[in-house]
Amino acid sequence: MKGLQSLIPKKSSKLSSFIEGRIKKRNWFDLKKESVFNVEIGKIKPNPQQPRQEFNEENLKELAESIREHGVLQPLLVAKIEKPTKRGQRVQYQLVAGERRWRAAKAVGLSYVPVIIRDDSKRQKLEIALVENLQREDLNPIEAALAFKQLRDEFGLKQEEVAKRVGRSRVAVANYLRLLNLPIKIQKAITGGRLTAGHGKAILIAKPARQIALAQEIIKDNLSVREVEDRARKAAARIPLGGREAKNPIFKKIEKDLQEVLGNRVNITKRGRAGRLVLQFYSQEELDKLAGHLLRI
Repeated sequence: MKGLQSLIPKKSSKLSSFIEGRIKKRNWFDLKKESVFNVEIGKIKPNPQQPRQEFNEENLKELAESIREHGVLQPLLVAKIEKPTKRGQRVQYQLVAGERRWRAAKAVGLSYVPVIIRDDSKRQKLEIALVENLQREDLNPIEAALAFKQLRDEFGLKQEEVAKRVGRSRVAVANYLRLLNLPIKIQKAITGGRLTAGHGKAILIAKPARQIALAQEIIKDNLSVREVEDRARKAAARIPLGGREAKNPIFKKIEKDLQEVLGNRVNITKRGRAGRLVLQFYSQEELDKLAGHLLRI
């Protein structure tokens, strides 16, 4: 069996440091204490809380070829599920981490796969599944946002707590969650790769009635995020395209700096010597956090 270091990528990152710390703290992969079993692959079921809903077929084929040649080198992490039947207890297993390996092993026709059996709580299963996916192969932005939302809503966590558990900044988690305020049609375009998360954030600057049309313009005209931001701000301020000169670069920099600090969308408009600074929020939690920032100034 390979040791702990083989299970953790060697590259240094905040996320990998986070995972290593969690593993050492909970001994999730302490193979001296945890036995590896060979389990019938047909008895293993996917985790319904799995954040990843789409798997890259080409990557799965490559992994399947590796497993065909070398076998499953890293055990899957599963939870035992016992269901009563007329003949006694029926034992099945639910994946906690390693769904790509499980799918690839099925694809090459393996009957048994190595597993480590853990009795983790529902929260721990979701945390492990989410962290593993973020570490090994990026979720698409909407899948990540839905996973963050699930952690927040099902377990009553604040954004800061979600961020700490997955090794991301609170601002990053907030930006992912904001993508879920987009119309479903736009979310699907991001999931399908026709739009990026950056496009999605820029679209949110525009008023809801304008967002679908703006997304269509992005796809049709292959707009950059900066171009989308300009169009969205003009639309939000009811400025006809080409009808008024571009926003002062100083104001744009202030908007960007404030947004990075506060994690909220910021818009500055100026008319004559006066103007408005608008801070937007999308939940009571975001409002409370924003108010806390402002009260500390």
